[in-house]
Amino acid sequence: MPSPLPHPTAAATPRIHHAPLSAGSVLTATAASLLLLFLLLPVGELVVRGGAGGVRRLLSDVELRDALRLTALTASVATLVGVALGTPLAWILARRRFPGRALVAAALDLPLVIPHPVAGIALLLVLGRESVLGGALAALGTGIVSSPLGIVVGMLFVSAPLYVSGAREAIARVDRRYESVAQTLGDTPWLAFRRVTLPLAGRGLLASAVVMWARAVSEFGAIVILVHHPKTVSVLSYDRFTTYGLEEVIPVAAALVMMALVPLVLLRALRRGEA
Repeated sequence: MPSPLPHPTAAATPRIHHAPLSAGSVLTATAASLLLLFLLLPVGELVVRGGAGGVRRLLSDVELRDALRLTALTASVATLVGVALGTPLAWILARRRFPGRALVAAALDLPLVIPHPVAGIALLLVLGRESVLGGALAALGTGIVSSPLGIVVGMLFVSAPLYVSGAREAIARVDRRYESVAQTLGDTPWLAFRRVTLPLAGRGLLASAVVMWARAVSEFGAIVILVHHPKTVSVLSYDRFTTYGLEEVIPVAAALVMMALVPLVLLRALRRGEA
């Protein structure tokens, strides 16, 4: 008699062998967990201790509401200016090879590596009332120091390089053959960029603008040198800390953290859409 056939389910089910965890895997997981804990614990503690107080402060603290409104407005203006001026520069860096290109890229990265109070001092030397340019602007009624425009300038200086870097990568990911095809059909280089490259790179450009806005919102060092009044939220939190102590500043700092969460959530949504 023929031997019985094996049960199909048993034959089709592979045996799964779990490899034992190596010492390297355990060490890697431990190191990653320690770094995540180090990064998340202070922010989590701040939000837990001051989050509810920050919300209540928004209802009663006029100075905090004004600082939040000013911070959001000036960061938005700085971002719009950075996008308008930085997108053409990002396209040039992504598409063109020219003498001094490496020097231009290094100059763009410089505001990211110098201390931000030093950036504020450098801006003050160029745009302060005692400088030629600052004096001319003041004579025209456009003062930079101690004005909302000075906040925009400080935010733009420290955050625009982030946008240009991200926008350059987004444009570089678009196959330039699409632009070439558009130009063979009669488009100028600018029209090909606007009709072809810009829509294809749009999500990356928007994500870069969100990063720039978030960085502008958090700026302190350059702004406090140029403009101490009116106060952004970062300057207000520092003033509250130095004047009243830790307990008084916790709700203000928590409000700033919750404000920063908005662009982070948007950025995650954009990147999830890219995937």
